[in-house]
Amino acid sequence: MADSKTSAPNTEESQILIDGNVLAARALALAGVRHMFGVVGIPVTSLATRAVALGIRFIAFHNEQSAGYAASAYGYLTSRPGVFLTVSGPGCVHGLAGLSNATVNTWPAVMISGSCDQRDFGKGDFQELDQIAAVQPFVKFAAKATEISHIPRVVLTVLSHAVEGRPGGCYLDLPTDVLHQKVSVEDASLLLSEAENPRFRVIGDSVSNLDIEKAVGLLRKADKPLIVFGKGAAYARAENSLKKLIETTGIPFLPTPMGKGLLPDTHELAATAARSLAIGGCDVVLVVGARLNWLLHFGEPPKWSTDVKFILVDVSKEEIELRKPYLGLVGDAGTVLDLINREIKDDPFCLGKSHPWVAAISKKAKDNVAKMEIQLAKDVVPFNFFTPMRIIRDAILAQGSPAPILVSEGANTMDVGRAVLVQTEPRTRLDAGTWGTMGVGLGYCIAAAVASPDRLVVAVEGDSGFGFSAMEVEVL
Repeated sequence: MADSKTSAPNTEESQILIDGNVLAARALALAGVRHMFGVVGIPVTSLATRAVALGIRFIAFHNEQSAGYAASAYGYLTSRPGVFLTVSGPGCVHGLAGLSNATVNTWPAVMISGSCDQRDFGKGDFQELDQIAAVQPFVKFAAKATEISHIPRVVLTVLSHAVEGRPGGCYLDLPTDVLHQKVSVEDASLLLSEAENPRFRVIGDSVSNLDIEKAVGLLRKADKPLIVFGKGAAYARAENSLKKLIETTGIPFLPTPMGKGLLPDTHELAATAARSLAIGGCDVVLVVGARLNWLLHFGEPPKWSTDVKFILVDVSKEEIELRKPYLGLVGDAGTVLDLINREIKDDPFCLGKSHPWVAAISKKAKDNVAKMEIQLAKDVVPFNFFTPMRIIRDAILAQGSPAPILVSEGANTMDVGRAVLVQTEPRTRLDAGTWGTMGVGLGYCIAAAVASPDRLVVAVEGDSGFGFSAMEVEVL
């Protein structure tokens, strides 16, 4: 009798009905979503309310652009999809700024938008737009739940795509009629259990031992080796593996702007202050989690030597095929670096401080820093860029650890700040990024405060960059 009772359907649950808003909120909670950014309104207000009731914190913005920027930065800082919610039509279009920013920076983010009733599409319905077509150029994956039973599976699928392989922006469309459809609690539980799909990063085939040996051989034989790393290495939490490689081999390193802090800017092998010499003089470069795009002068002359050999580590096979490096290693940054470290351990080498290349980089960096310090020591009134940057730098350094997260935007503000402001810990610099996006500042600040509540967040904003999203101060 006990077995019979256990397997019998729950009559009460089979009679209680929930709508698509509740089911979507339950799917998001099941997937581990803890925060949601966005702007509510018809038809997604109830979805936000239901999500909050299930323990998901909703941060309401004034503009969908900033909400999207916040979600993209949250994805970078947490390695979990940053989720943001918009209304249909113009709300979706406004959100595309943040969604595309996530895709270009290869950060995991998901935009969820309501859309018009499917039966009224094509008739000129309220905020009508073919949103799947509108988002397509800006995302790695887009899906639409065309009936309530599809919601759990589609929610989990979209979240998975955001983090698999090379991360990026994804889109979920929830039509008004689907949000209003109803299913029983019992059927909802079944749909949710069937949709469970743990998220994981599919990187691709493992790197061959032969390629690892080739990479180590190139670094070992190089006269002027250099290690370059970017925010892809930061996203992969590869700082410990990088530190081990650099300090074992004595190879100078150059971070991209958002790679700063993986190793402290004050490290004796840092080549940031000797960037031109490092780029122009190196003969073998290990590039980890950074693309050979405009930020690195495409890896081409005249900034780089015509004979330089690139060893490119990237999660994307397509990226390596595009750049055509001397040697490509497809894989997670931390995993590949661990393999390189293991190979070096069996036959270690180290350049040493007296090595001509290391000594030249060190001298140039110290000379350039000394010249800049002369400018920083001056109290200029009215302010130039150096005086306030020195004050801000000293105040940030005085905070100690955990180091504050610096958010910087505005062309001159960002350029001067990159040279003056010191990063000592990983993932503590957020700026305009790969796309050079203005207006990201306050959205990034909010994301950083939510993702890293133990850290102070400092926004160093140019006046124009600040103007893009100034009203989000109220959200702060």
